[in-house]
Amino acid sequence: MSANDIAMRDAWGQGLVDLGARYENLVVLDGDLANSTKADMFHKAYPDRFFEMGIAEQNMLGVAAGLATTGFVPWISTFAAFLAKRALDQIRVVIAQPGLNVKMAGSYSGILTGKTGKTHQSVEDIAVFRAMPHVVTIAPADAVELRQAMAAMMNDERPTYLRLTRDPGPTIFGDDYSFEIGKATLLRDGGDIGIVSTGVQTVRALAAADLLAEAGVQASVLHVPTIKPLDVDAIVNLAERTSAIVSAEDHSILGGLGGAVAETLAEHRPTRMRRIGIRDTYGESGPNDAILEKYGLTPRHIAEAANELLSLSPVTAR
Repeated sequence: MSANDIAMRDAWGQGLVDLGARYENLVVLDGDLANSTKADMFHKAYPDRFFEMGIAEQNMLGVAAGLATTGFVPWISTFAAFLAKRALDQIRVVIAQPGLNVKMAGSYSGILTGKTGKTHQSVEDIAVFRAMPHVVTIAPADAVELRQAMAAMMNDERPTYLRLTRDPGPTIFGDDYSFEIGKATLLRDGGDIGIVSTGVQTVRALAAADLLAEAGVQASVLHVPTIKPLDVDAIVNLAERTSAIVSAEDHSILGGLGGAVAETLAEHRPTRMRRIGIRDTYGESGPNDAILEKYGLTPRHIAEAANELLSLSPVTAR
């Protein structure tokens, strides 16, 4: 971690404050986690628009639905593990089905959650929300992209799930970056193999491309911040240029980005592929580096999967 790394939860808290100054109808509902998610920044700035709902996630989402029907734009503050499980029926019935304008921010997503262990690690949330009709699903890579995604969400009236991580991370986007819901971004262009990643795993995908370059392999890195709606054209175009794809995510390989990419390629451009992610298991408590190593999420693991694909001929690859 460098001194310039920014925690996504800090950027989210400040982003809410800034948006709150522009949109008087923005309100925040918190599930007794404001000091962890950093929603307490909004509470301090706009106490009259902050509602502490306690440990009652189902009720919180129901209240958010009601507020949305009266012209407010509710933003939900809780952990991804609670949002995608405890309140799921309320989200499905009173938010997703009527298509209400509720912004659901799942903090502490993925497997790196500050040693909280398997109960608080959410590695199924993308699959849950991606499969739910009407719900936009976004996983930004850094604080810059997050702030732009939040602004875009305020201009989009669909229910949205925003996936946030806990710990500080590098900034990979500059001032010239422009986020658009439903659009992927090619961060590195190489013709040998394509790496498709989402969220903060894109940082490790870029590091994997550097490892491959040291060995003479030129890899493209396609960052997919919006898992739904998915940028199908960008994925297909990458497959046509490279003929081999590795997906990478801090999420289960079942139903997340890897599943979405595999489905896209199967329908539009059958391509050799490997999926890097959590392999149908729960996590455990431990330091970040040890967790990434054990569950195969490091840049080295991505590069090894790429090299394995490249060692196979199109006939023998599976």
